[in-house]
Amino acid sequence: MRVLCYPLEVSASTTSPVDGRSKTLALLVSVFTIATCGLIYELLAGTIASYLLGDSVTQFSVIIGLYLSAMGVGSFLSRYFRHDLVVRFIQIEILVGLIGGVSSPVFFFAFAELQAFRLVLFGWVLVTGVLVGLEIPLLIRILKERFPLRDLISKVLSLDYVGALAASLLFPLWLVPRVGLMRTSFVFGALNVLVAIWTCHIFFREHRRPWLLVQAYVAFVVLLAGIVFSTELASFSERRLYKDPIIFAQSSPYQRMVLTRADDEVRLYLNGELQFSSLDEYRYHEALVHPGLAAVASPRHCLVLGGGDGFAVRELLKDQRVESVTLVDLDPLMTESFRDHATLATLNDHALRSPRVTVHNADAFVWLQEQTQLYDFIVVDFPDPLGYSVGKLYTRTFYRRLIGHLAPQGLIAIQSTSPLVSRQAFWCIVETVRSVGLVATPYHAAVPTFGEWGFTLASREAFRMPKTLAPGLRFLAPSLLPGLFEFPADMRPVAVETNQLNNQILVRYYEQGWRHYTGQLGS
Repeated sequence: MRVLCYPLEVSASTTSPVDGRSKTLALLVSVFTIATCGLIYELLAGTIASYLLGDSVTQFSVIIGLYLSAMGVGSFLSRYFRHDLVVRFIQIEILVGLIGGVSSPVFFFAFAELQAFRLVLFGWVLVTGVLVGLEIPLLIRILKERFPLRDLISKVLSLDYVGALAASLLFPLWLVPRVGLMRTSFVFGALNVLVAIWTCHIFFREHRRPWLLVQAYVAFVVLLAGIVFSTELASFSERRLYKDPIIFAQSSPYQRMVLTRADDEVRLYLNGELQFSSLDEYRYHEALVHPGLAAVASPRHCLVLGGGDGFAVRELLKDQRVESVTLVDLDPLMTESFRDHATLATLNDHALRSPRVTVHNADAFVWLQEQTQLYDFIVVDFPDPLGYSVGKLYTRTFYRRLIGHLAPQGLIAIQSTSPLVSRQAFWCIVETVRSVGLVATPYHAAVPTFGEWGFTLASREAFRMPKTLAPGLRFLAPSLLPGLFEFPADMRPVAVETNQLNNQILVRYYEQGWRHYTGQLGS
């Protein structure tokens, strides 16, 4: 909600009825435009912070809180603008357009080059919020002579909220996946400056300051150049974040996907987090799939939740007993890229084009509730619980839904993060599985890129070690299996709570574990 703190007195101007109507219309259109731009800047800051720092809930909460409080400060400060309100409004629009317009490149470059990224991020958000908070109070004071106060407030706030709605719909559905973060900030900065130019022309007889018009046009040209060269800027800033050359980069409403290549190694990053290295991903995926798959007597129908890269599907297809694989991944960009992109499809042996495979792009949490089919073997290959949106996929509620899709003799294999780096998080997953009545059998494997990695098998009956594995494996062999289920002293069970939907203790365990581990490495 906008905070409106301002005096209402303003000098009346002598204008013709037609001229007055055009000025009023211009100012009302400006309300809608600046409301849309203001929310876009807020969404850009929250999204970029989530991409670069992780934990979208925390980042968005902090950004929104800072932004709204700064708007309140701006609204309060507007009371000290007593003269030349149109001029002040135009100057603020130019500043908002420039500062908001360059926010994306500033954030990306600051993250790559500066240790004090959060200081830049929060400072930029506060300055932008203060300037945005000045806009509406000044507009209301300018429009005061044209409407009764009751009508004025309703018109301005209605347009303000409608503009915010437009921004909230445009941003995830079109701007992020189609326009991109870098170009979006320049485009909406230019829109803000266009408001300044428009206002400057319409009210020129009132302010008679040609230099103001020059400032607005210079700012517009700068932002227009940013729009034209936004692709190059995005590529340059992204190259600073990754040590290897980028061969593929694209955004979806859910995440930023970046693929790098150096010699024979291909790496995938989602929102800046490394997902796999092609040099050793087979170790992870063989360990995730084959111990459980081989233990199922007849794994005809299999389900993969997450794992849009198709690697888990690739491993399942090595077992000729598997008749069908259903893959459920939230992001179409992920599954389509690993189906159609030449390099990515080669990595998963074109698994997503197999006639045995069916792909659904849906939220697994919701999808499970809407389906009734039972599966002999289920692979749960979600990212680590970096935030609450992923943490819900490791809760008692989620595992109860999984049970409803598990065949009587079936088995579930769950990615369970590192038992060495985030020990509490690993055993929290194990205990959460046990809390819903399943037998949980934890194990681990060494993946050079990530270190020791953990997995959990869940079933209704005690797990029996298989004597054979599917052919064509590069890492696992039957003789190695018993060792995977033995834990050294520094990875053995610790006391933990179960992960529930209303507390998501797992996310905190995970953060604490990784923060402590990286802190120890840095000391």
